[in-house]
Amino acid sequence: MTELIGDSTRDGRWSLVRLAVEDDTIVSAEAEGLERPLEGLSLLEAAAVGGDELAVDALANALAPAFRAAPKPGRVAVAMSGGVDSAVALLRAGPDAIGVTLRLWLDPQGPDAERACCSPEAVLAARATCHSLGLPHVTLDLREEFRRAVVEPFVRGYAAGRTPNPCIRCNGSFRFAELLAFAERAGAERLATGHYARIVEHRGRLLLARAADPTKDQSYMLARLDPRFLAKLWFPLGEQSKDETRAEAAHAGLEAASRAESQEACFLAGGDYREFLERHGLEAAEGTIVDEDGTEVGRHTGFWRFTPGQRRGLRVATGEPVYALRSEPRTNTVVVGPRSALATRQVRARGRLHVEVERAEVKLRYRSPAVGADVVAEDGGFQLLLDAPAYGVAAGQAAVLYEGDAVVGAGTIMQDPVETLSGPRPLKPTGE
Repeated sequence: MTELIGDSTRDGRWSLVRLAVEDDTIVSAEAEGLERPLEGLSLLEAAAVGGDELAVDALANALAPAFRAAPKPGRVAVAMSGGVDSAVALLRAGPDAIGVTLRLWLDPQGPDAERACCSPEAVLAARATCHSLGLPHVTLDLREEFRRAVVEPFVRGYAAGRTPNPCIRCNGSFRFAELLAFAERAGAERLATGHYARIVEHRGRLLLARAADPTKDQSYMLARLDPRFLAKLWFPLGEQSKDETRAEAAHAGLEAASRAESQEACFLAGGDYREFLERHGLEAAEGTIVDEDGTEVGRHTGFWRFTPGQRRGLRVATGEPVYALRSEPRTNTVVVGPRSALATRQVRARGRLHVEVERAEVKLRYRSPAVGADVVAEDGGFQLLLDAPAYGVAAGQAAVLYEGDAVVGAGTIMQDPVETLSGPRPLKPTGE
């Protein structure tokens, strides 16, 4: 016999649920405010029980640590964010779907936590969507795990002079690892999400691919997903537009049809990342802004406030527009220069190629256009020689390689990746 206890509090109210469970069946329950008794229900069935919001929240907190269900053919676990995309993914998953929402760490001083995809409000919205369709929903509280795996590396990256992309770290490793582990515990054959991406067979293996709607494509953010997991994943929105998704949700009468878009870098809770970094240990220390010759041209209050290609906030008057070229953490210095000084045709990345490839289209930032490149594999990564110069290439961002629509490689741009057009370092063949 196992005892499960969960509670929840809000606006001065408190609710407690206490369950006695044997072989995944509830044999006794202390729970007020639910729409039906829990005795005799499996944990899966209990996860679909509604009622008073606070009581349901307490029940969810009791169920989550021990939740599991026997495997069932056709069952799909659906990652629920509370938004319209995951709501439609849930619709597509059928009558044996089970929703799961990750509650992740949010900056308590952020101004707009409600719009974050992992906020308490998002959890409630996701649960309400599942229960409105008579489907179970489970919440996994991973706030501390997320803070260690995603937020702390984000802060360390800026402290080291890089420009990390926390969304790629979250989606490419942390989030999907947790969701796939849950899908196995829930007896689901596969995991569905509301991402705009596709899975295709390319050169004899399953690979991630661009979505049909280029304006919503999220393959860049998902590019670090291990292709070995793709057989268990499903992106049901990959072939349609956002407008079609909203129309489908509205037709089904789902409240999520009109819900606003969630934020990128959700843990910032709508705040400015520079203010966040300062609150989390990066010192606002005055330093110098120098040109490429080392001549001081201005002052700043923290090297980590600037990323390659940035103009805003420099407040440097040199007679022509200047851009941040790089930061030097050890001396708290920001180096600036003309836009031409940002140009590079060579990039090195730590990561892997999913298939052997000598030519690819490459994206070096989420919203940057793709550019053709020669590709040379290295131990632990690859080098790229771009057909046209890229501007503002930043260590810590992702280099994602495409062959057609398929993602054939991905890696993290290495520190000091830029070699100017005046003298690029020749590419090294693999093994040297």
